Amino acid sequence: MNETLKTLLQHRTIRKYSDQPISDQDLELILKAASSGSTMGGMQLYSIIVTRDKEKMKEMAPFHFNQPMATQSPLILTFCADFNRFNKYCLFRDADTTAYNNVQAYHWAIMDAMIATQNACVAAESLGLGICWLGTVIYNADKFVDYLKLPAGVVPLVSITVGHPVEKPEPPYKLPLEAVVHYEEYQDYNEQSINRLYKEVESHPQTLQLLEENQLPNLARIITEKRYKKEDNLYFTTVINQVLKKQGFL
Repeated sequence: MNETLKTLLQHRTIRKYSDQPISDQDLELILKAASSGSTMGGMQLYSIIVTRDKEKMKEMAPFHFNQPMATQSPLILTFCADFNRFNKYCLFRDADTTAYNNVQAYHWAIMDAMIATQNACVAAESLGLGICWLGTVIYNADKFVDYLKLPAGVVPLVSITVGHPVEKPEPPYKLPLEAVVHYEEYQDYNEQSINRLYKEVESHPQTLQLLEENQLPNLARIITEKRYKKEDNLYFTTVINQVLKKQGFL
């Protein structure tokens, strides 16, 4: 078991941080790690926006649904799918500037940005720091586009908070490997396998507490009726489609 595997296997979501700032040296290491991942054709189709200013964090807090860690952490990194830079490169090199104004290109940039994000998370955790993934960015992508002054070709995807943890929560429960790994070809699920794969998470104390709090019979109902509701998904689908049109991908 090497140190990299230990870091990956000991991942925790940290939502409470001390006031200690992130050093410039640690920040540079995190950013270098983020930019060292695999990318589509070596184009590095992402940008990272560093936020340390507490006033800016407070201004962005409503876009993060006022989650406490969005203002309490000393550092927020926002990762964007970015074709603007490469499109400008094409412009200044007499290359086709319309080749990437499409959903295929957006998907490339998403992949690049997600790899960079995960590299940054692992790097931060390897330095003894804690991180929390803020998926709120994609919900309010239109607001982040305006606030961060993102030009056409750039779409915000996710933020991570980074800081010195003052808590050590239990590692998040994960489904067994059998649930997510398929050998040679996809093996579809039936009711029996679903029951087996989700048995442990459904009997977990945290799940049982959620069932009691929400007065619902199972975790699937909590997720679909309370956390990620259809009407919300449809609304935010409209938002992101508008953003993709505005930013030139649709």
